[in-house]
Order: sequence, then C-alpha cells, then structure tokens
Amino acid sequence: MFKYAIVKKVSKTFQYGLTSSKLGKPEYNKALIQHSNYVEALKQSGLKVRTLEIDNRFPDSTFVEDTAVINEDLAVIANLGADSRKGEEIEIKKVLDEFYDTIESIVKPGTLDGGDVLRVEDQYFIGISQRTNKAGALQLKELLGKYGYACSLVKLKKVLHLKTGIAYIGDNNLVISGEFIDNPLFHEYDLLKVDQDESYAANCIRVNDYVLVAQGYKKLAESISNLGYPLFKLDMSEFRKMDGGLSCLSLRF
Repeated sequence: MFKYAIVKKVSKTFQYGLTSSKLGKPEYNKALIQHSNYVEALKQSGLKVRTLEIDNRFPDSTFVEDTAVINEDLAVIANLGADSRKGEEIEIKKVLDEFYDTIESIVKPGTLDGGDVLRVEDQYFIGISQRTNKAGALQLKELLGKYGYACSLVKLKKVLHLKTGIAYIGDNNLVISGEFIDNPLFHEYDLLKVDQDESYAANCIRVNDYVLVAQGYKKLAESISNLGYPLFKLDMSEFRKMDGGLSCLSLRF
C-alpha cells in the first residue's frame, strides 16, 4: 500500500520541453487542470500528496518519476539521461531525505531515468533506452540486489521509456503493448495486451485499490475494469504532447 506521493507543478516553460510526439504544443492552462485532476485522484486513492513548486528552469520537471527510484527499503536518485534535465534531481533528493534513511545515487558514466524502471513485486525490470544506459542499469541492479530484489535488463527498440509500454497493476497482471508483447521475460504474467490504437494507455498506474488510466481508451479500460479494479479515467492530452503519461507525474511510496 502506498502512503505518499510527490508531484511537481507544471512549469510555465512546459511547452519547451523534450518531445517526439508531433502532436503540437501543450495548452498550459489545460495542463494545469489535468494535473490538478491527477493530484485529486491520488488523494482519493488514499495518498498524502506533497506538491513541489514550479521551477521554470526545467520544462520537463513535472515528470518527477524520472528523478528517482523508490521503494520501502531505499531511494535511488537518478542521473537523468537528457542534459536539459540534469539538476531536476537535486530538489527531489532534499525531499526524499525527509522520508528515507538510505539514499543512493546513480553516478557517471551511468545514466538512468525512473521511467525505465518497472517493479513487479520483488522483481525489477530496467529498460536500456536513449535515457538509461547499461552502466546506469547495472548500478541500479547492484543497489537493489543488496535488498534482495532481482533485476532483469530490457533493451528497448522504439519506445522512450520502459513504462511507456508496460505497467504492473498487481495480482500478476501486466498491461503490455507493442514491442513487449512477444518478449519472453514477461510471459509468466497474466497479460492484458493493448491494441496498437490504444498503446498510449498502456502507461497506467495502480494506486492502492484503484487503477488510474488515460481517458478515451475504452477497450483497455474495460479489460481492467473486468478484472475488478475501480478506475479513475483522466484526460492526459497535454502531457501526451510532451511524451508524458500517468506514471511520469508522481513518485509513489
């Protein structure tokens, strides 16, 4: 069960962040409303939410998930793979110092984004991507191994981050799309396969009793609902324009 979440307000420079979506510039005021609704869903899921203030130096800084990997045992501060995002992790470390006695860090030459790290019970999958290199992944594997967590490395082909295309919603259920569907690493799980036209919605999150899913993807929402999970369906249009999804917007622990 999660108790806390850390989120960060949307920067006024948000539209100048990194993206490959080609969906146009985000509407700032609409992004603020969507972010507010996201925070409310976290609260309704039972979390105490810590909201960090705007930092206009970092257009992508609302995507706090990338700055750290956290669980009940330790926090690991990321070394972000994009040069324009280096420095976002400094504030996150100060906040996590309030909650954790043990904080480790990924260091050069390793790079790592939290969006490339998927926890499935006591197993971690770490994506090797444009943002997370093998050196960073192996550092994280070593750190997590000290606490009894197993780790597997996953080479990405197309997606930005591992969690762009896969999510664990508990009870052995993996929401999975695209290049990951045929990967034998995941075949021991019960797979909810996402159709290509709904691939964006694969980035969903389980928060205590609820699953938060992007609004407008009826097939996946129905599949998750049929498993008995209550849903929060959230409009994510402005964050999608900046390659962001539901998991990206919070650190949950």
